[in-house]
Formats: sequence, structure tokens, C-alpha cells
Amino acid sequence: MAEQKAAAESPAPAAPSGGGGQQEPLLFIILAVVNMLIVVGVGFMLYAGKKKEAAKPTLDQVVAGEKETENKEAHEQKDFVGKVVPLETFIVNLAGSKGRRVAKVNMELELKDSEDDGKLQAEIEQRKAQIRDIIIIILSSKTYEEVSTREGKDNLRNEIKDTINSFITTGKISNVFFTEFIYN
Repeated sequence: MAEQKAAAESPAPAAPSGGGGQQEPLLFIILAVVNMLIVVGVGFMLYAGKKKEAAKPTLDQVVAGEKETENKEAHEQKDFVGKVVPLETFIVNLAGSKGRRVAKVNMELELKDSEDDGKLQAEIEQRKAQIRDIIIIILSSKTYEEVSTREGKDNLRNEIKDTINSFITTGKISNVFFTEFIYN
């Protein structure tokens, strides 16, 4: 009995647990997968960086592009502003104002002559009364709110240009310039 008591009191030798052995390979696999994902991510970032760097133009390409742009601009500057025909001052009552709002407008018409021999300028001079009449009608049909904004002035400019272009025959008006635009 003393032996049984001594055996019961002495600690039993610890048996290796089976669960600890299973966790180590699982942890190793998880770390390997995370490591592979990190390596793939870094590799993709390096690839994307090289690809972006390859897409950047070289110095020779930049110089060639600048030279081409300069040539285009030089060619466009020759045709930058065509012949300009000034018109007399327009003073009109704005629509819906019962005579309380008046606009004073000076403008010039830029010509786009098809043959560049002055035929369009001569036609403009011959039809000046008709052109002034149309412009006065267009201006007086606009309200203060329509002409007081930049967008309104751009719309007015395009409407005048399109209307004049609809009846002239020897060329086109390429632009309308407001040299003075005063309203109260």
C-alpha cells in the first residue's frame, strides 16, 4: 500500500500531446503562403514600375515632338487671324426691359475668304445694311440675363456668325469679335 500511495503521489511522466504536432505544419504552410503572396506582390510592383518607365518618352522623342509642335504652331500662326471688318456701334434696348436696359456693342467680323482675293470683304461692304439689321434684331431679342454671362456672349457670338454665314455666298465669317460690350 505504501507503494501504491507513493505511486499515486509521484507525478506521472508527461505524455507527448498529439495536438502540438499538428499545429506546427499548419503554421508553416500559412507562413509559406503569406511569403509567396508578398513575393508575388513585390514582383508585380517591380514589373509595373518598369513598364511605366518604358512608356516614358526618351529625350529624342521629346525633342522631336517639340519640333513638330513648333512647326504646327508656326503654320497656324500664318492663318491665326484673317481679315477683319469692323462694324459701326450698335445701341439696342434689351428684351423684356421696357427700355430700361440698353446694350452698346462694337464688333468686328473675321473673314475666311475662300480665294483670298477680297470678294468676301466686298460682299460684306455691299450687304452691310442687311448685316446690321440682322445683328440689331438678334441683339434686341436678348435679355440682360442672356448677355450678362460669358456663356451668353459666346452663344450670341455664335448666333451672329451662323446667321450671317447663312446668306453670304463668297466665303464665311470665321469669328465675331466684341471690341466693346456695355450694358446697364
